[in-house]
Amino acid sequence: MAIDLRAAFENEPPILDFIWPGFLAGTVGALVAPGATGKSFWALEAAMSIACSVAGGDLAGLTPTRAGRVIYLAGEDPPPALVCRINAIGKHLNQQARASIVEHLTIEPIMGQRRDVMEHGQLRYLIEQYGGSRLIVLDTLSRIHSLDENSNGAMAQLVGALEELAVGTGASILYLHHVSKGSAREGQTDQQQAARGASALIDNARWCGFVAKMTEDEAQHLSDQVDDARPIGADRRNHFVRFGVSKQNYDATSLDRWYSRGRGGVLLPVKLRDASSRVRKRGGRRDEL
Repeated sequence: MAIDLRAAFENEPPILDFIWPGFLAGTVGALVAPGATGKSFWALEAAMSIACSVAGGDLAGLTPTRAGRVIYLAGEDPPPALVCRINAIGKHLNQQARASIVEHLTIEPIMGQRRDVMEHGQLRYLIEQYGGSRLIVLDTLSRIHSLDENSNGAMAQLVGALEELAVGTGASILYLHHVSKGSAREGQTDQQQAARGASALIDNARWCGFVAKMTEDEAQHLSDQVDDARPIGADRRNHFVRFGVSKQNYDATSLDRWYSRGRGGVLLPVKLRDASSRVRKRGGRRDEL
């Protein structure tokens, strides 16, 4: 159906519905990171944030506008590993939040099942099964297709199939993906084109987030201490990761945020401050602040 141009000119536009800031409902988005960075933990916590309709379930700090049904298709990890993660996250949630998440979140292990959204029958099954969902998470992208990821044409078709899934279910589709070896080697995993494979994977998506390990430089300039400015340092930097947005089409880019790794790998929001030395003259001598 064509857009009614006259109505669009003369009437107030609709209020855009965002899953979380910048990620528009009914669109396809990506979360990109190197392996073993924490992207699956972040995605699982985000899924719980969207599934929880009461206070106390937004561990990721996404402040979603409303809750809804969430489907998490886990293609990389076996059920026992998923249960361990769920249990670890649950220790940081109150009883009411847990009950709401249980009601609205479905986590389906699909490792070894050879799912392929490019097969018409499988795509139609997903649409029929998960219609009315608020969010569908695909962890990871490589587990739900068999196309050449280095082909722009093939990846454009793949994102097109995910868009069909989004339109058919009304859900936002978040797929998890790895960065290229080059971007990891150059320390550019927070860039829009850091994703492994063809550029169409991110060019055709409407939102792209990243999870990046703390660099050595950041560890020397940032502190998690309240009472002093002692830097995190090289020995502790692996306990922190940074989440940010490298692409979004419908809203202003939000600020990056830091998480510390808690027991079991849980990502907990943390405020870091600048620990860089600032020098000034005071009373004829130089004091370090």
